[in-house]
Order: sequence, then structure tokens, then C-alpha cells
Amino acid sequence: MSAEARRWLERIRALPLPERFRIMNVCGGHERAITMAGLRRLLPPGIELIPGPGCPVCVCPEEDVHQAVQLALREDVVLVAFGDMLRVPVNVPRRVPRSLEQARAAGADVRPVASPMEAAAVARAEAPRPVVFFAAGFETTMAPVAAMLAEGAPENLFVLLSGRLTWPAVAMLLESETPGFDALVAPGHVSTVMGPEEWRFVPERHGIPAAVAGFTPESLLAAFYSVLRQHLEARPFLDNCYAEVARPGGNPSARRLLAEVMEVCDAPWRGIGTLPRSGLRLRMAWRAHDARARFPAYEEEGRRRAGRMPPGCDCARVVLGRIYPDQCRLYGRACTPRRPIGPCMVSDEGACRIWWAGGVASRRSTRPGSRSARDAKTVPGARRRPTLAADARASRLPGLDGTKADE
Repeated sequence: MSAEARRWLERIRALPLPERFRIMNVCGGHERAITMAGLRRLLPPGIELIPGPGCPVCVCPEEDVHQAVQLALREDVVLVAFGDMLRVPVNVPRRVPRSLEQARAAGADVRPVASPMEAAAVARAEAPRPVVFFAAGFETTMAPVAAMLAEGAPENLFVLLSGRLTWPAVAMLLESETPGFDALVAPGHVSTVMGPEEWRFVPERHGIPAAVAGFTPESLLAAFYSVLRQHLEARPFLDNCYAEVARPGGNPSARRLLAEVMEVCDAPWRGIGTLPRSGLRLRMAWRAHDARARFPAYEEEGRRRAGRMPPGCDCARVVLGRIYPDQCRLYGRACTPRRPIGPCMVSDEGACRIWWAGGVASRRSTRPGSRSARDAKTVPGARRRPTLAADARASRLPGLDGTKADE
């Protein structure tokens, strides 16, 4: 660990810490950095780091994955998707292909791609055969998809869009009776695209400390220190501990392209339900490239558990921060990276997959009050605080290296 990271740890340990303080992150990259750096074990015992809704693969609607599988099997198309999406399972009878990977094994032309430009290259090489690009992701993924379309996509390329916005899931948690966290570390990549001020509603409307963080232990520890100081001094605001990259206003070009090509809509999240104004869909001007307009819908009304997680899978509760990954009933038993049951064990940004890669290989048997018990216990709801908008506009706390997002 670097000297700077050690200094941030010393600052945190020197604070008059509360008995318990829960910090949620909503970014798979953050959770990976936290887990691989072993930050949970280095922080004082009362600080809990909770993985939240930060994995786009995990919340991609089951019906969208099912549609992609059916298009690959029933239509004469090449189906391309980001690699993680190929293994996401859906609820179908046992002898029916339940993922794009299994559809490929059954003879469908399914190919992984690493970027929208690669999808466009496949379409040019396969013309005039239709190519369907199953594009699932948050704002950081949707911006390159929008750029690819705006710059002129091949006529035979059709996008099956499953885009989601990050902040509505956090807003939903905060508006519930049991948000389950005391502070938020906001995602650095999303803030780089959309601007850190997108997260200002957290302290201003809900009185919850918040800080944007990057992906190094130093940036994350600085964010933890910031939200702890905000809490202790009862002055919540949005701090920016990733100011070298996440700047006010975000990326103007990316935001312009998103607004030009896509529009916000109500959208379902797998295992969670429909969240208002949380999705992205192609505008009418881009209907010629919309796979939903070009091909029939293959959703089956009578299909059991449509839109839900597989039986016994607790991915939805993991995504919402209600339980830790190793509290899922299937974790490390029926569900492993080699044979995933739920989407959280598929994606490199899924909390279950990250914890497995970090060495948590099975459900732990813990003693109440032990360190491992604190790491693996259920995350109960937090009490709602009154709004402290005036405090959120207070001057930057002394001793913090970040800058306020509204400066």
C-alpha cells in the first residue's frame, strides 16, 4: 500500500468514529478495487462497505436477455454482445438454451465484442446479413453506442438497447423506508460522463454525505474520510475526490450525443421492477437501427418467472445492498463463476463474482460480533434523516483534498 493510502487510513482511524457507519458504493469498479485491495480488513471495525446497484449486467432485464437469445436462435442474424452478457441466464425450461452462450452452442451465430466500433466492423464484414448488437450498460457504455450511431452505422446493424441510468436506483433506495446506508461513494466513470453534480441530490434532498471517488485505494480512502467527516460534523455535501477526471458538467460531447440519439424512459430492472425515468431508448430518428422495430418480439406471456431472478437466487437483494454476496443462499454452492445461476456471479462488475475472485469461496459460518460476522451480516435499513440542503452548501471541510462538485 502506498504512503498516501496509509496516510488516509491514519486520518480515518484518528476520527472519533461512530459505532457503526455504512458506506455504499454503486460501481463495480469501486467494489473490485475495495475487495482486491483488502480495504474492508484495513478499516476500523465499525465501518461497513456495502456494494450497491453498480453492475449493469446484473440489472439487465431478463426479458431483454431472452429476446436476444430468441433473435439469435430464430432469425438469420449475427448476434453480437459484450462478453459478460453471453453467460447471463434466463428462466426457461431446462432443455432450452438459457443464455447466449448456450444459444451459440445450439448453432446460433453469437459473437462477443469489446466495443460498439467492433460491432460496426462485424456488420460491415457481414453485409448485407443483419447484425444485432445487444447493447446493455450504464451511461459510460451508452455514450459510445450513441457516438457509433451518430457517426453513421452500417445499414445492416440493429441495436437491441438495454441502457440504464445509475442515479434512479440510488434515489429509489433513499426514498424507501430502509435505504440501508449512511453515506454514498458515487461512481467515478459515470460522473466523468454526466458530471459529478448529478449526485448532488443525495446530500441536498436526503441529508446523506456523498463523495465521488476514483478507482485507486488512495481516492477511495479519501472519499471514505470525506463522508465520515461530513457525518461527524453534520454537514453533508457532495465532495469530489476524483476532480482530476470527473469535472463539473461531465463530458459535453458525450452528453450531447446521448441526448441526440437516446431518450429517457421508464424501464424495468431485473428482480427490482420498473423504475421511473431510469432507462434509455433510441429516439424515433434512429428507428432504422432499432432491433425492436426491425424484428418481432419473442416474449412469451406464459413463461414462468419472466423478469425475475432464478429460483433461490438472491441477486436482487445483493444488488440493492440488502445482503452481502456471501449471504446468498446459492453462493459458492449451486452458483459459482464456472456455473453461474444469477447474473451477479457472471459479470466482472457483479459483487458475487468480485467477492469470489477476492477469495470468499463459500458462504461463511460466522459468530455474532466477530469480524467476519460484521463483514457478512445482513444490511438493515437506516433511519431517514431530515433534509439538510443548507448544510450541503457549506464550504469544503478543512483537511480534504477534493473539491466541492458545485465549484
